[in-house]
Amino acid sequence: MPDPFRFLLLSAMYENGGNTTHRLLDGHPQLFVYPFESQLGTRLVSDPLSSMFPLKYRWPVFDLAASPAQDYHAIIDEECKVRARTPHVSKFRDTPFDLSDDTRRARYIERVTQVGRSRAANVEAFFRATFEAWPGYRRSGQEQWYVGYSPIVVVDTATILDELPGAHLLHIVRNPWSAYADTKKRPVPMSLPAYLLAWTVTQYHALLYRERYPNRVTVLRLEDIVEAPAAELGALCDRLGLDGDDALATPSFNGEPLGGVYPWGTIRRPTPEVNRATAAELSPGEQDEVRARAAPYLDLLGYDRYL
Repeated sequence: MPDPFRFLLLSAMYENGGNTTHRLLDGHPQLFVYPFESQLGTRLVSDPLSSMFPLKYRWPVFDLAASPAQDYHAIIDEECKVRARTPHVSKFRDTPFDLSDDTRRARYIERVTQVGRSRAANVEAFFRATFEAWPGYRRSGQEQWYVGYSPIVVVDTATILDELPGAHLLHIVRNPWSAYADTKKRPVPMSLPAYLLAWTVTQYHALLYRERYPNRVTVLRLEDIVEAPAAELGALCDRLGLDGDDALATPSFNGEPLGGVYPWGTIRRPTPEVNRATAAELSPGEQDEVRARAAPYLDLLGYDRYL
């Protein structure tokens, strides 16, 4: 029998530091950290939030009549599958990565065929198969938890924790001024009203589920992480029964230190100074509008005096 599936799933609204935190956790010797965003959603997700958030970021829904092979193909997992199958068009094309998606699919099918199909079994098989099929993965031999990152998946927390008893949800929040200022740098950015609506909906779910599952949901501010990453993430590791580690202070990929988080995320330099300077890029009118739309959550999250 395999070890119990212990699963740390990260969530964050766009440009809130999810990728930064994901890369900081990467070098911890007791963690299997997924190489890119673990976009677990499928095209069958359909609920009141489906029009607000991309389906690839949601907790998956599978066809009851599907086969394990069809389940595997249904999982969107865009970043990893593109890098594995068509590396020349991937934004990670310069990142060394020798995973064969065909090998991973075979391992996934083998595992699900043995234990049976279910959403929990499918997700577990997906993560276990990834690291079994990645020959260049630097194992420490101490790994105990699997780590994934899927933006805004905090909205599905109740289902995730109900289906995976060994799961813990980590949600990262960033002050909305810096977050929106970075969002504006995208080729086709969200409007300020649309972004703040999604930001507040995400934080609503994070605070709701932290209250309901105090031992299984952690909410951390990016501002605190970049100020003292080893201490903040070390405290999280302690909650999970893991050791602290100096590697938590440096973003990395497969244990190799990175000069910056890009292209995993748009936050190129995760420092307190850059974070505050980014917020100041907004015009006074934009700053006031962000404050008005995020108002109910600024005090709850400790941002009432940030800007």
